[in-house]
Amino acid sequence: MINIDINYFKELLDIHHSCIERFVRFRLSSKTEADDILQETYLTAYQKFWQLKNKDAFKPWIMSIAQNKCNDYFRKKATRLEIPIDDITEKELSDSRYGIFETSVVRDTLSLLSNKDKQILYLYFWKELPQSEIAKLLNIPLGTVKSRLYTAKQNFKNKLKGNIEMEVYMKKLPEFLPEYKIEESSKDVFAVKWEELMGWFLIPKLGEKLSWGMYDIPSRKCSHIYDMKVTGKAMVHGIEGVELTAREATYSNKENIINRTFVAQLTDTHCRYLATLRNDGEIRNYITFLDGDAFMPNWGFGQDNCGNETNLSCKGDIKRNGNIITSSDKNFLLDIVGRYTVKMNSKSFDTICVMDIETYNYHVVSEQFLDKNGRTILWRRFNHNEWAIDRYKKKWSEMLPENEKLIINGETYVHWYDCITDYIL
Repeated sequence: MINIDINYFKELLDIHHSCIERFVRFRLSSKTEADDILQETYLTAYQKFWQLKNKDAFKPWIMSIAQNKCNDYFRKKATRLEIPIDDITEKELSDSRYGIFETSVVRDTLSLLSNKDKQILYLYFWKELPQSEIAKLLNIPLGTVKSRLYTAKQNFKNKLKGNIEMEVYMKKLPEFLPEYKIEESSKDVFAVKWEELMGWFLIPKLGEKLSWGMYDIPSRKCSHIYDMKVTGKAMVHGIEGVELTAREATYSNKENIINRTFVAQLTDTHCRYLATLRNDGEIRNYITFLDGDAFMPNWGFGQDNCGNETNLSCKGDIKRNGNIITSSDKNFLLDIVGRYTVKMNSKSFDTICVMDIETYNYHVVSEQFLDKNGRTILWRRFNHNEWAIDRYKKKWSEMLPENEKLIINGETYVHWYDCITDYIL
Protein backbone atom coordinates (compact mmCIF):
# COMPACT_ATOMS: atom_id res chain seq x y z
CA MET A 1 0.00 0.00 0.00
CA ILE A 2 1.26 3.45 -0.94
CA ASN A 3 1.77 5.83 1.97
CA ILE A 4 0.40 9.36 1.58
CA ASP A 5 1.24 12.17 3.97
CA ILE A 6 -2.37 13.16 4.69
CA ASN A 7 -1.45 16.14 6.84
CA TYR A 8 0.90 17.55 4.23
CA PHE A 9 -1.76 17.06 1.54
CA LYS A 10 -4.35 18.88 3.68
CA GLU A 11 -1.89 21.67 4.36
CA LEU A 12 -1.28 22.26 0.66
CA LEU A 13 -4.98 21.97 -0.14
CA ASP A 14 -5.86 24.54 2.52
CA ILE A 15 -3.44 26.99 0.91
CA HIS A 16 -4.82 26.60 -2.62
CA HIS A 17 -8.45 25.50 -2.25
CA SER A 18 -9.94 28.99 -2.75
CA CYS A 19 -8.12 29.35 -6.06
CA ILE A 20 -9.30 25.93 -7.20
CA GLU A 21 -12.90 26.72 -6.23
CA ARG A 22 -12.87 30.00 -8.16
CA PHE A 23 -11.49 28.15 -11.17
CA VAL A 24 -14.24 25.53 -11.16
CA ARG A 25 -17.18 27.75 -10.17
CA PHE A 26 -16.34 30.20 -12.93
CA ARG A 27 -16.77 27.41 -15.47
CA LEU A 28 -19.91 25.75 -14.10
CA SER A 29 -23.04 27.76 -13.54
CA SER A 30 -24.63 25.10 -11.31
CA LYS A 31 -23.37 25.17 -7.71
CA THR A 32 -24.29 21.51 -7.19
CA GLU A 33 -22.40 20.38 -10.28
CA ALA A 34 -19.42 22.56 -9.34
CA ASP A 35 -19.35 20.99 -5.86
CA ASP A 36 -19.34 17.54 -7.47
CA ILE A 37 -16.42 18.46 -9.73
CA LEU A 38 -14.50 19.87 -6.76
CA GLN A 39 -15.00 16.68 -4.77
CA GLU A 40 -13.83 14.59 -7.72
CA THR A 41 -10.80 16.87 -8.08
CA TYR A 42 -9.82 16.58 -4.42
CA LEU A 43 -10.32 12.81 -4.40
CA THR A 44 -8.22 12.29 -7.53
CA ALA A 45 -5.53 14.62 -6.21
CA TYR A 46 -5.43 12.72 -2.89
CA GLN A 47 -5.20 9.34 -4.65
CA LYS A 48 -2.38 10.51 -6.95
CA PHE A 49 -0.53 12.74 -4.48
CA TRP A 50 2.23 10.17 -4.18
CA GLN A 51 3.01 10.63 -7.88
CA LEU A 52 3.82 14.32 -7.44
CA LYS A 53 7.61 14.40 -7.11
CA ASN A 54 7.95 18.16 -6.72
CA LYS A 55 5.53 19.29 -4.02
CA ASP A 56 6.28 22.94 -4.92
CA ALA A 57 4.34 22.29 -8.13
CA PHE A 58 1.19 21.32 -6.20
CA LYS A 59 -0.90 24.28 -7.40
CA PRO A 60 -0.44 23.87 -11.18
CA TRP A 61 -0.70 20.10 -10.73
CA ILE A 62 -4.05 20.16 -8.95
CA MET A 63 -5.32 22.93 -11.21
CA SER A 64 -4.65 20.68 -14.20
CA ILE A 65 -6.69 17.97 -12.50
CA ALA A 66 -9.55 20.42 -11.96
CA GLN A 67 -9.37 21.49 -15.59
CA ASN A 68 -9.48 17.89 -16.78
CA LYS A 69 -12.50 17.23 -14.57
CA CYS A 70 -14.26 20.23 -16.12
CA ASN A 71 -13.32 18.99 -19.57
CA ASP A 72 -14.75 15.56 -18.79
CA TYR A 73 -17.96 17.14 -17.49
CA PHE A 74 -18.55 19.13 -20.65
CA ARG A 75 -17.60 16.28 -22.92
CA LYS A 76 -20.19 14.08 -21.24
CA LYS A 77 -22.77 16.84 -21.53
CA ALA A 78 -21.84 17.35 -25.16
CA THR A 79 -22.21 13.62 -25.87
CA ARG A 80 -25.68 13.55 -24.34
CA LEU A 81 -26.70 16.55 -26.45
CA GLU A 82 -24.87 15.12 -29.46
CA ILE A 83 -22.81 18.29 -29.70
CA PRO A 84 -20.07 17.88 -32.32
CA ILE A 85 -17.39 18.36 -29.68
CA ASP A 86 -14.59 17.19 -31.99
CA ASP A 87 -15.21 20.24 -34.19
CA ILE A 88 -14.00 22.47 -31.34
CA THR A 89 -10.28 22.88 -30.85
CA GLU A 90 -8.70 21.93 -27.55
CA LYS A 91 -7.57 25.52 -27.04
CA GLU A 92 -11.14 26.73 -27.21
CA LEU A 93 -12.24 24.08 -24.75
CA SER A 94 -9.50 24.62 -22.22
CA ASP A 95 -8.67 28.31 -22.48
CA SER A 96 -11.11 29.53 -19.84
CA ARG A 97 -14.05 28.91 -22.17
CA TYR A 98 -15.83 25.93 -20.64
CA GLY A 99 -18.11 27.91 -18.42
CA ILE A 100 -18.86 30.36 -21.19
CA PHE A 101 -19.49 27.48 -23.58
CA GLU A 102 -22.02 25.86 -21.28
CA THR A 103 -23.80 28.97 -20.05
CA SER A 104 -23.56 31.12 -23.15
CA VAL A 105 -23.13 29.23 -26.40
CA VAL A 106 -25.47 26.37 -25.50
CA ARG A 107 -28.03 28.77 -24.06
CA ASP A 108 -27.75 31.07 -27.06
CA THR A 109 -28.09 28.14 -29.42
CA LEU A 110 -31.24 26.95 -27.69
CA SER A 111 -32.69 30.45 -27.95
CA LEU A 112 -32.41 30.21 -31.75
CA LEU A 113 -34.53 27.04 -31.91
CA SER A 114 -38.29 26.86 -32.31
CA ASN A 115 -40.43 26.37 -29.21
CA LYS A 116 -41.21 22.85 -30.40
CA ASP A 117 -37.51 21.96 -30.58
CA LYS A 118 -36.75 23.57 -27.22
CA GLN A 119 -39.64 21.71 -25.58
CA ILE A 120 -38.58 18.25 -26.72
CA LEU A 121 -34.90 18.84 -25.85
CA TYR A 122 -35.81 20.16 -22.41
CA LEU A 123 -38.00 17.17 -21.57
CA TYR A 124 -35.53 14.60 -22.86
CA PHE A 125 -32.17 16.01 -21.74
CA TRP A 126 -32.88 18.26 -18.77
CA LYS A 127 -35.92 16.50 -17.25
CA GLU A 128 -34.49 13.12 -18.41
CA LEU A 129 -37.93 11.73 -19.25
CA PRO A 130 -38.15 8.52 -21.30
CA GLN A 131 -39.59 8.97 -24.77
CA SER A 132 -42.67 6.97 -23.79
CA GLU A 133 -43.40 9.42 -20.94
CA ILE A 134 -42.86 12.40 -23.23
CA ALA A 135 -45.41 10.88 -25.63
CA LYS A 136 -47.99 10.63 -22.82
CA LEU A 137 -47.21 14.13 -21.52
CA LEU A 138 -47.56 15.77 -24.95
CA ASN A 139 -50.36 13.44 -26.04
CA ILE A 140 -48.57 12.47 -29.24
CA PRO A 141 -47.51 9.07 -30.67
CA LEU A 142 -44.14 7.63 -29.65
CA GLY A 143 -43.02 7.71 -33.28
CA THR A 144 -43.71 11.45 -33.39
CA VAL A 145 -41.57 11.95 -30.27
CA LYS A 146 -38.67 10.09 -31.89
CA SER A 147 -39.02 12.09 -35.10
CA ARG A 148 -39.26 15.44 -33.29
CA LEU A 149 -36.32 14.59 -31.05
CA TYR A 150 -34.15 13.66 -34.02
CA THR A 151 -35.06 16.87 -35.85
CA ALA A 152 -34.48 19.01 -32.76
CA LYS A 153 -31.04 17.49 -32.17
CA GLN A 154 -30.06 18.07 -35.79
CA ASN A 155 -31.25 21.68 -35.62
CA PHE A 156 -29.33 22.17 -32.38
CA LYS A 157 -26.11 20.81 -33.87
CA ASN A 158 -26.42 23.00 -36.96
CA LYS A 159 -27.11 26.15 -34.91
CA LEU A 160 -24.37 25.33 -32.41
CA LYS A 161 -21.75 24.94 -35.12
CA GLY A 162 -22.58 28.43 -36.35
CA ASN A 163 -22.42 29.88 -32.84
CA ILE A 164 -19.04 28.26 -32.20
CA GLU A 165 -17.77 29.75 -35.46
CA MET A 166 -19.04 33.14 -34.30
CA GLU A 167 -17.18 32.73 -30.99
CA VAL A 168 -13.93 31.99 -32.80
CA TYR A 169 -14.52 34.79 -35.26
CA MET A 170 -15.19 37.37 -32.55
CA LYS A 171 -11.91 36.49 -30.86
CA LYS A 172 -10.13 36.99 -34.18
CA LEU A 173 -11.33 40.54 -34.89
CA PRO A 174 -10.02 43.21 -32.51
CA GLU A 175 -12.47 45.07 -30.30
CA PHE A 176 -10.83 48.37 -31.22
CA LEU A 177 -9.61 49.44 -34.64
CA PRO A 178 -5.80 49.45 -34.69
CA GLU A 179 -4.15 52.81 -35.17
CA TYR A 180 -3.29 53.37 -38.80
CA LYS A 181 -1.54 55.94 -40.95
CA ILE A 182 -2.29 56.72 -44.59
CA GLU A 183 0.58 58.22 -46.58
CA GLU A 184 0.31 59.39 -50.18
CA SER A 185 2.83 57.71 -52.47
CA SER A 186 4.73 59.38 -55.28
CA LYS A 187 4.51 56.20 -57.35
CA ASP A 188 2.05 55.82 -60.20
CA VAL A 189 -1.27 54.15 -59.51
CA PHE A 190 -1.62 50.55 -60.58
CA ALA A 191 -4.52 48.75 -62.23
CA VAL A 192 -6.11 45.99 -60.22
CA LYS A 193 -8.53 43.07 -60.55
CA TRP A 194 -11.20 43.81 -57.91
CA GLU A 195 -13.60 40.88 -57.47
CA GLU A 196 -15.07 41.68 -54.05
CA LEU A 197 -18.79 42.26 -53.62
CA MET A 198 -19.19 45.98 -53.13
CA GLY A 199 -20.13 46.74 -49.54
CA TRP A 200 -19.52 43.18 -48.25
CA PHE A 201 -15.86 42.48 -49.18
CA LEU A 202 -16.35 38.78 -49.99
CA ILE A 203 -15.33 37.39 -53.40
CA PRO A 204 -18.29 35.37 -54.75
CA LYS A 205 -16.35 32.24 -55.66
CA LEU A 206 -16.74 28.70 -54.34
CA GLY A 207 -14.66 28.11 -51.21
CA GLU A 208 -14.35 31.78 -50.26
CA LYS A 209 -15.05 32.98 -46.72
CA LEU A 210 -14.34 36.19 -44.83
CA SER A 211 -14.91 37.96 -41.52
CA TRP A 212 -15.04 41.72 -41.16
CA GLY A 213 -15.89 44.37 -38.60
CA MET A 214 -17.37 47.86 -38.57
CA TYR A 215 -15.66 50.43 -36.31
CA ASP A 216 -17.13 53.71 -35.10
CA ILE A 217 -15.03 56.84 -35.34
CA PRO A 218 -13.68 58.48 -33.18
CA SER A 219 -14.13 55.77 -30.50
CA ARG A 220 -12.58 53.14 -32.84
CA LYS A 221 -14.73 50.54 -31.08
CA CYS A 222 -16.17 47.67 -33.11
CA SER A 223 -19.95 47.99 -33.41
CA HIS A 224 -20.86 45.12 -35.75
CA ILE A 225 -19.22 41.94 -36.96
CA TYR A 226 -19.93 39.83 -40.02
CA ASP A 227 -19.00 36.24 -40.80
CA MET A 228 -19.46 35.38 -44.47
CA LYS A 229 -18.93 32.39 -46.72
CA VAL A 230 -19.94 31.03 -50.13
CA THR A 231 -22.16 27.99 -49.62
CA GLY A 232 -22.68 26.70 -53.18
CA LYS A 233 -23.87 27.36 -56.70
CA ALA A 234 -27.22 29.03 -57.33
CA MET A 235 -29.40 29.98 -60.29
CA VAL A 236 -31.62 33.08 -60.48
CA HIS A 237 -33.85 33.52 -63.54
CA GLY A 238 -31.52 31.39 -65.61
CA ILE A 239 -28.37 33.25 -64.53
CA GLU A 240 -25.81 31.17 -62.67
CA GLY A 241 -24.11 32.56 -59.56
CA VAL A 242 -23.23 31.47 -56.06
CA GLU A 243 -25.10 31.62 -52.77
CA LEU A 244 -23.52 33.46 -49.85
CA THR A 245 -24.49 33.56 -46.20
CA ALA A 246 -23.68 36.33 -43.75
CA ARG A 247 -24.02 36.15 -39.98
CA GLU A 248 -24.28 39.58 -38.39
CA ALA A 249 -24.04 40.46 -34.69
CA THR A 250 -22.97 43.35 -32.51
CA TYR A 251 -19.51 42.96 -31.01
CA SER A 252 -20.77 43.54 -27.47
CA ASN A 253 -23.76 41.20 -27.74
CA LYS A 254 -23.50 38.19 -30.03
CA GLU A 255 -26.74 36.66 -28.80
CA ASN A 256 -28.94 38.33 -31.40
CA ILE A 257 -27.53 36.99 -34.64
CA ILE A 258 -29.03 38.08 -37.95
CA ASN A 259 -28.65 35.55 -40.74
CA ARG A 260 -28.61 36.85 -44.31
CA THR A 261 -28.52 35.05 -47.64
CA PHE A 262 -27.54 36.48 -51.04
CA VAL A 263 -26.95 35.23 -54.55
CA ALA A 264 -24.20 36.98 -56.50
CA GLN A 265 -22.53 36.64 -59.87
CA LEU A 266 -18.89 37.21 -60.79
CA THR A 267 -17.89 37.56 -64.46
CA ASP A 268 -14.67 38.60 -66.14
CA THR A 269 -15.80 42.22 -66.09
CA HIS A 270 -18.35 42.74 -63.31
CA CYS A 271 -19.53 41.58 -59.89
CA ARG A 272 -23.18 41.96 -58.94
CA TYR A 273 -26.01 40.82 -56.70
CA LEU A 274 -28.74 38.67 -58.25
CA ALA A 275 -31.03 38.07 -55.28
CA THR A 276 -31.42 38.43 -51.55
CA LEU A 277 -33.46 36.41 -49.08
CA ARG A 278 -35.76 38.17 -46.65
CA ASN A 279 -37.68 36.32 -43.94
CA ASP A 280 -41.26 37.57 -43.59
CA GLY A 281 -42.53 35.54 -40.64
CA GLU A 282 -42.81 31.93 -41.77
CA ILE A 283 -42.23 32.82 -45.45
CA ARG A 284 -38.82 32.89 -47.10
CA ASN A 285 -39.14 35.79 -49.51
CA TYR A 286 -36.58 35.95 -52.31
CA ILE A 287 -36.15 39.35 -53.97
CA THR A 288 -34.32 39.34 -57.29
CA PHE A 289 -32.86 41.77 -59.79
CA LEU A 290 -36.15 41.64 -61.72
CA ASP A 291 -38.14 43.01 -58.78
CA GLY A 292 -37.50 46.68 -59.53
CA ASP A 293 -37.80 49.06 -56.59
CA ALA A 294 -37.89 46.20 -54.08
CA PHE A 295 -34.35 45.26 -55.13
CA MET A 296 -32.56 48.06 -56.94
CA PRO A 297 -32.18 50.77 -54.21
CA ASN A 298 -30.32 48.43 -51.85
CA TRP A 299 -28.76 45.79 -54.07
CA GLY A 300 -28.70 47.10 -57.61
CA PHE A 301 -25.49 48.77 -58.77
CA GLY A 302 -24.23 50.27 -61.98
CA GLN A 303 -26.00 50.98 -65.23
CA ASP A 304 -28.82 48.46 -65.75
CA ASN A 305 -27.61 46.64 -62.62
CA CYS A 306 -24.42 45.52 -64.32
CA GLY A 307 -22.64 45.58 -60.94
CA ASN A 308 -19.26 47.04 -60.05
CA GLU A 309 -16.37 46.77 -62.49
CA THR A 310 -13.74 44.18 -61.68
CA ASN A 311 -10.99 45.60 -63.90
CA LEU A 312 -10.08 48.91 -62.27
CA SER A 313 -7.83 51.53 -63.75
CA CYS A 314 -7.72 55.29 -63.34
CA LYS A 315 -10.25 57.05 -65.57
CA GLY A 316 -9.67 60.62 -64.38
CA ASP A 317 -13.34 61.08 -63.42
CA ILE A 318 -12.37 61.95 -59.84
CA LYS A 319 -9.38 64.13 -58.95
CA ARG A 320 -7.98 64.48 -55.45
CA ASN A 321 -5.61 66.96 -53.83
CA GLY A 322 -5.35 66.15 -50.13
CA ASN A 323 -8.89 66.31 -48.75
CA ILE A 324 -10.19 68.40 -51.67
CA ILE A 325 -11.95 66.31 -54.32
CA THR A 326 -13.51 67.34 -57.61
CA SER A 327 -15.36 65.13 -60.04
CA SER A 328 -16.91 65.09 -63.48
CA ASP A 329 -20.64 65.38 -64.08
CA LYS A 330 -21.10 61.66 -64.68
CA ASN A 331 -23.85 59.90 -62.77
CA PHE A 332 -21.69 56.89 -61.97
CA LEU A 333 -18.58 58.04 -60.10
CA LEU A 334 -16.18 55.33 -58.99
CA ASP A 335 -12.52 55.85 -59.74
CA ILE A 336 -8.94 55.40 -58.55
CA VAL A 337 -7.70 58.68 -57.04
CA GLY A 338 -4.14 57.86 -55.99
CA ARG A 339 -1.61 55.46 -54.56
CA TYR A 340 -1.14 55.26 -50.78
CA THR A 341 0.79 53.37 -48.16
CA VAL A 342 -1.46 52.19 -45.34
CA LYS A 343 0.44 51.34 -42.13
CA MET A 344 -1.44 49.25 -39.57
CA ASN A 345 -0.50 46.58 -37.01
CA SER A 346 3.21 46.99 -37.77
CA LYS A 347 2.43 46.13 -41.39
CA SER A 348 2.77 48.33 -44.45
CA PHE A 349 0.38 47.91 -47.39
CA ASP A 350 0.92 49.32 -50.87
CA THR A 351 -2.55 50.34 -52.05
CA ILE A 352 -4.61 52.35 -54.46
CA CYS A 353 -7.53 54.41 -53.16
CA VAL A 354 -10.85 53.84 -54.93
CA MET A 355 -13.42 56.53 -54.26
CA ASP A 356 -17.14 56.03 -54.70
CA ILE A 357 -19.14 59.28 -54.79
CA GLU A 358 -22.83 58.69 -54.15
CA THR A 359 -23.18 55.80 -56.58
CA TYR A 360 -24.22 53.24 -53.99
CA ASN A 361 -25.96 55.55 -51.53
CA TYR A 362 -27.12 59.13 -51.94
CA HIS A 363 -24.96 61.65 -50.02
CA VAL A 364 -22.51 58.89 -49.04
CA VAL A 365 -18.87 58.71 -50.12
CA SER A 366 -16.39 55.91 -49.47
CA GLU A 367 -12.64 55.41 -49.66
CA GLN A 368 -11.55 51.84 -50.34
CA PHE A 369 -7.84 51.05 -50.13
CA LEU A 370 -7.04 47.98 -52.27
CA ASP A 371 -3.75 46.10 -52.50
CA LYS A 372 -2.37 44.56 -55.71
CA ASN A 373 -4.44 41.42 -55.06
CA GLY A 374 -7.59 43.51 -55.25
CA ARG A 375 -8.36 42.93 -51.56
CA THR A 376 -9.60 45.59 -49.18
CA ILE A 377 -7.07 46.79 -46.63
CA LEU A 378 -9.22 49.59 -45.22
CA TRP A 379 -12.68 50.96 -46.06
CA ARG A 380 -13.81 54.39 -44.80
CA ARG A 381 -17.27 55.97 -44.98
CA PHE A 382 -18.03 59.70 -45.13
CA ASN A 383 -21.51 61.25 -44.84
CA HIS A 384 -22.62 64.46 -46.49
CA ASN A 385 -23.03 67.06 -43.77
CA GLU A 386 -26.83 66.87 -44.12
CA TRP A 387 -27.15 63.14 -44.77
CA ALA A 388 -30.33 61.81 -43.04
CA ILE A 389 -30.74 65.13 -41.21
CA ASP A 390 -34.45 64.46 -40.72
CA ARG A 391 -33.51 61.40 -38.69
CA TYR A 392 -30.54 62.77 -36.72
CA LYS A 393 -31.71 66.41 -36.41
CA LYS A 394 -28.12 67.62 -36.60
CA LYS A 395 -25.42 68.09 -39.19
CA TRP A 396 -22.62 65.55 -39.08
CA SER A 397 -20.03 68.27 -38.49
CA GLU A 398 -21.95 69.07 -35.29
CA MET A 399 -22.32 65.44 -34.18
CA LEU A 400 -18.71 64.46 -34.98
CA PRO A 401 -16.80 67.76 -34.88
CA GLU A 402 -13.34 66.16 -34.47
CA ASN A 403 -13.71 63.68 -37.30
CA GLU A 404 -11.89 64.08 -40.60
CA LYS A 405 -13.70 65.96 -43.37
CA LEU A 406 -13.60 65.83 -47.14
CA ILE A 407 -14.63 68.70 -49.39
CA ILE A 408 -16.14 67.23 -52.54
CA ASN A 409 -17.24 69.65 -55.25
CA GLY A 410 -17.54 72.30 -52.53
CA GLU A 411 -19.70 70.14 -50.21
CA THR A 412 -18.61 68.86 -46.77
CA TYR A 413 -18.52 65.14 -45.99
CA VAL A 414 -17.70 63.84 -42.48
CA HIS A 415 -15.92 60.60 -41.57
CA TRP A 416 -18.34 58.22 -39.84
CA TYR A 417 -16.93 54.67 -39.57
CA ASP A 418 -14.29 52.27 -40.93
CA CYS A 419 -14.22 48.58 -41.86
CA ILE A 420 -11.40 46.05 -41.83
CA THR A 421 -11.39 42.33 -42.68
CA ASP A 422 -9.49 39.34 -41.36
CA TYR A 423 -7.49 39.43 -44.60
CA ILE A 424 -5.14 41.97 -43.01
CA LEU A 425 -4.85 40.32 -39.59
